[in-house]
Amino acid sequence: MIVILKENPDLKQLESFKSWVTEKGISIHESQGTTERILGLVGDTTQIDIDLISALDIVADVRRIQEPYKNANRKFHPNDSIIDVNGVKIGGGNMTLIAGPCSVESREQVCEIAEAVKKSGATLLRGGAFKPRTSPYSFQGLRAEGIEFLLEAKKATGLPIVTEIMDISQLDCFTDVDVIQIGARNMQNFELLRQIGRTNKPILLKRGLSATYEELLMSAEYIMAEGNNQVILCERGIRTFETYTRNTMDVAAVPALKKLSHLPVIVDPSHSGGRYDLVEPLSLAATAAGCDGLIIEVHNDPEHALCDGPQSLRPEAFDALAKKVSRVHAAVNA
Repeated sequence: MIVILKENPDLKQLESFKSWVTEKGISIHESQGTTERILGLVGDTTQIDIDLISALDIVADVRRIQEPYKNANRKFHPNDSIIDVNGVKIGGGNMTLIAGPCSVESREQVCEIAEAVKKSGATLLRGGAFKPRTSPYSFQGLRAEGIEFLLEAKKATGLPIVTEIMDISQLDCFTDVDVIQIGARNMQNFELLRQIGRTNKPILLKRGLSATYEELLMSAEYIMAEGNNQVILCERGIRTFETYTRNTMDVAAVPALKKLSHLPVIVDPSHSGGRYDLVEPLSLAATAAGCDGLIIEVHNDPEHALCDGPQSLRPEAFDALAKKVSRVHAAVNA
């Protein structure tokens, strides 16, 4: 339920109303839109009489929200959320480039790539330390040591780091990680989402392989219901009948999710196409559709990469792409 307040409501009446609602075990999320001040009521609102609230002098309108996601709903929070990662702003019209190797392979590798992508305009460094792989015999990542190498690259370049957690038992390793990524396979690992929601770190939540928009937003809701509102949604391609590409990038997800939710929406063109030659056109399409950022795999020697070499760009290709993305973003937002 959302309660839209009149302009300049009587503060004494407002505090009395808030106390009454809170006593019923319902939490209040207050937001200021461009023209409206909104109170979002989260909990069992069936016990609240809409007509009673509507009759209050401070209330302009009351609406029940049918969607099961509340905190992530744009009706609760009309303005775009902007996630601040050590000074890097994600959302609200900013175009954020997150780049780095699929998997951290060595100190030298990740530091070299970090330096290169920073020069090209990336403002966050991605890199997998714990790697979820389809085959148990594939490279599983350097784990805690991989995070140490990412932190060394961060120290050398100043780039905040993004890396994926696979299990809550790994959380101690993420103390100095700036953005925790929840991968597609864990999008509906609800216990993990609850635990992550109790941290104060930004969370990059990837859409599941066959997840609907509502399912993705409900996963975000699990995180936000625990008090962490710093969620970044990521479209990374979904599974369809097409076999030419690794996945199918759902361009419509960008405007659809931004209409349904106030959370930032970024796109992963590397996993969507699964081929380096598709990364550029998919990135430009996502940018034109209005995404808030891109997360792109970059490797200095993709032919010998231990993970996802065929979809990784060389640093020089990423540099060229970053320039094109900047021009498209400027044109779309002119």
